[in-house]
Amino acid sequence: MERQDRTADGRRRTRFPAMVAGLLAAGLAVGGCGAGGDGNAADHSGRETGRTAPAAPDGGGSARPDTAYEEGKEGEERSPVPAPDYLSTFALDVDTASYGYARRTLAEGRLPDPATVRPEEFVNSFRPDYPRPADNGFSVTLDGARAGSDGWSLVRVGLATRGADRTGERPPAALTFVVDVSGSMAEPGRLDLVKESLGLLADQLRDDDSIALVTFSDEAETRLPMTRVGEARGRIREVVDSLATSASTNVEAGVRTGYDVAVEGHREGATNRVVLLSDALANTGATEAGTILERIDEERREYGITLFGVGVGSEFGDAFMEQLADRGDGQTTYVSNSAQARKVFVDQLPAHVELRARDAKAQVAFDRRTVEKFRLIGYENREVADEDFRNDRVDGGEIGAGHTVTALYAVRTRPGATGQVATATVRWLDPQTRAPRERSGAVGTSGLTGDIWGGGHDSLQLTAISAYFADVLRGGTLPGAPGLPALAERAEAIAGRSGSAVVRELADAVRQADGLFGRTGGPERSPGEGASGEGELRSGDPYS
Repeated sequence: MERQDRTADGRRRTRFPAMVAGLLAAGLAVGGCGAGGDGNAADHSGRETGRTAPAAPDGGGSARPDTAYEEGKEGEERSPVPAPDYLSTFALDVDTASYGYARRTLAEGRLPDPATVRPEEFVNSFRPDYPRPADNGFSVTLDGARAGSDGWSLVRVGLATRGADRTGERPPAALTFVVDVSGSMAEPGRLDLVKESLGLLADQLRDDDSIALVTFSDEAETRLPMTRVGEARGRIREVVDSLATSASTNVEAGVRTGYDVAVEGHREGATNRVVLLSDALANTGATEAGTILERIDEERREYGITLFGVGVGSEFGDAFMEQLADRGDGQTTYVSNSAQARKVFVDQLPAHVELRARDAKAQVAFDRRTVEKFRLIGYENREVADEDFRNDRVDGGEIGAGHTVTALYAVRTRPGATGQVATATVRWLDPQTRAPRERSGAVGTSGLTGDIWGGGHDSLQLTAISAYFADVLRGGTLPGAPGLPALAERAEAIAGRSGSAVVRELADAVRQADGLFGRTGGPERSPGEGASGEGELRSGDPYS
């Protein structure tokens, strides 16, 4: 059973460009309401549950060979690579906004729109304790466990970068903040939270870092040109404290002016970034978002300016913000209270201004002799054509210091098969030299013998709970899902063993979703449902 996004000749298409117009038009054209998701909702409900691999050769010679061969440099032996239909390729993503917004929606007594639920953002809201590399780049860790009695397993690909030394040397940061001060930001606490966040960050940045500030409502205004933090902390605070709401939401004007300021204040050798703080509920300006995306893409390519989107508000244009950040080679997150703002602007952003990798992509190769079907859970908007994995002109993801990236696969192995299951390779460009680098890791059938709910592997269980939760919220049917009540109990057990506040919040969110589905006559809570997670930072929390 081929997936719907595979072309007739067996190659996979990159679906991101085809989705941009619909998603962004929804985010830009409808004023005063959340992001539209009609196209996405249909995509989620119609997605197939797996990709079926052709049977392994029986010796008759009619089947395709297990491997092709990749040309090496002159004089080198060619290395085997798997047949194309055994590859899964995607750009790395560390967004977490989808989970944060889902948690807020559930806490307010509403089920999230399935179109806003992205499983990879639920999973990546937690940070497993993967080994960290000693140098720039990534460590690669693969593990997994059985997820049922019918041959299905969960295979986890874990990537991690070296953490930041807050007192050590790092490139300076040049940050242009683009702040939404439109009428929709007048919701109690919304702009106040943005002002608090900016104040916190100003105290964390170093003297040699630079800040600019642009606000937008019906028009955009530069409130602070690019300014070295040094002796200007007081002035920065005065500008932030003076922010007030007005009029409509012209995101196009804000982004355009923000990038004008970022280009004018561009610092060679610095981390140049635009930080957009908004509810992303646009109702004025360009309703065709192509011009915004083109501008973001141009400045990323020419100046290396990336975009970090911070969503706020009970109504939030999630799809719009995600597409802007994806085109800007950046990330999105969501904050709804002071603790989450502190997590983002004190604990994350200052440390992550130091890049570890640019244009990072992952490719997972499955062995057809052991694997019958496989399915990547999430990452639909980040898919890359398999043949473009080593094409460094094709955009990947920007990854900062201390990041982890997790991808989870549902994999059905062939009965009785033993040996290699999957090999994962991550490719990235060095942030300074732009030289390409790669690292790989692998897992075999011997690494999938345990049961996912057996004892002793809280980290893998938490990844599974997060993915299953997200899947049920968007109407999926992942193999081996135990149902929402069981997922909540397992999250609570992990929280009890670890003392983790964020895992306890996950358990609460699952319980809230279970109650809402019960009220609305939602999906049956029997095997075949789903679960997910994120949360606020607590000191010493192993999963934050």
